[in-house]
Amino acid sequence: MTAGTTRSGEMSQASIMSDTHPKHVDPATRTGHRVYDTLSATSVGLEFGISVIIGLVAGWWLDNRFGTAPWLTIVMLCCGFAAGVRGVLRAVKRADRAAERESRGG
Repeated sequence: MTAGTTRSGEMSQASIMSDTHPKHVDPATRTGHRVYDTLSATSVGLEFGISVIIGLVAGWWLDNRFGTAPWLTIVMLCCGFAAGVRGVLRAVKRADRAAERESRGG
């Protein structure tokens, strides 16, 4: 076998044919991604509200248990708010990636 031969049917990362073949994406897969992205975006408000409510309830419970009213309620409410904001920022980042993926065509 000679060192300089190339096989057209060879499947490797350095294959010459990899640039010439278009990437076909199944329409059902693309629709599934869109539905997932939409559902993720619509759940942001629910995630934020639940985070704040969990922080509020946990703080209220801790205040009743340790007699520190209203300080632990305020602290845990702030923690719940921070967790909600973090969730919103993650959702925005996810939506940006989805929009970029959509603009690239797949």
